[in-house]
Amino acid sequence: MELIQDTSRPPLEYVKGVPLIKYFAEAMGPLQSFKARPDDLLISTYPKSGTTWVSEILDMIYQAGDQQKCLRAPIYIRVPFLEFKAPGAPSGMETLKDTPSPRLLKTHLPLALLPQTLLDQKVKVVYVARNAKDVAVSYYNFYHMARVHPEPGTWDSFLEKFMAGKVSYGSWYQHVREWWELSRTHPVLYLFFEDMKENPKREIKKILEFLGRSLPEETVDRIAHCTSFKEMKKNPMTNYSTIPENIMDHNVSPFMRRGVAGDWKTTFTVAQNERFEADYAEKMAGCELTFRSEL
Repeated sequence: MELIQDTSRPPLEYVKGVPLIKYFAEAMGPLQSFKARPDDLLISTYPKSGTTWVSEILDMIYQAGDQQKCLRAPIYIRVPFLEFKAPGAPSGMETLKDTPSPRLLKTHLPLALLPQTLLDQKVKVVYVARNAKDVAVSYYNFYHMARVHPEPGTWDSFLEKFMAGKVSYGSWYQHVREWWELSRTHPVLYLFFEDMKENPKREIKKILEFLGRSLPEETVDRIAHCTSFKEMKKNPMTNYSTIPENIMDHNVSPFMRRGVAGDWKTTFTVAQNERFEADYAEKMAGCELTFRSEL
């Protein structure tokens, strides 16, 4: 009997200097043939920054607040993940073939790897940024459950890799800064995870204004309720429980784990925090972006 090769935990592969999940790196070639449409909308984030949350908000807006329509398929089908590729699952490009306009698209790619067609078509972008410490903690837990990543190792060693940009998608610092800079010349709505936690309705209204759409107040209330962490965590169309276990093992950790601001305090030691703060100050020097560490 032919042995089935274990496809889990491959090492990261570098594309134009950016470390990526091996299978995602393989998808970068085919992604170059992707053609954006002017009415596409791109959701961009560094991993673990509220991507699924804002994706569900946007799909609910596109469906005029009708939650039943949002239960038509898992979020990764409704909002194709451009660079996604994994054994035994349809790629992002394959999912796109069956996605009617106007399309919602998702990416974590830094600008160096973003298909130029998205910029040429002036596709609108909703970007969400999250406090780096919370991202690091969430990413560490995600590495454990998402088997397409390499073994995360110890928390201390993972944190060092995160600070050095040696995790999948590279440097958080570069990602949040370059997308912020792009917002000066491209239609980008730059949101913050912590603001979304503090006042979801306010941020939903910002999105509506950016899209040039309006919805009744009660519809906005319904979207805020249906896209709360509590509701999304139990919704199989948003919690990634439909993904095969060889890709995401929910027995290790749920995809939607805690979803709070300031969770880093439960994981960082005093020494780690001091080291991180010094590194952060150096790498974010001269940048006008400011992040809240907790609500």
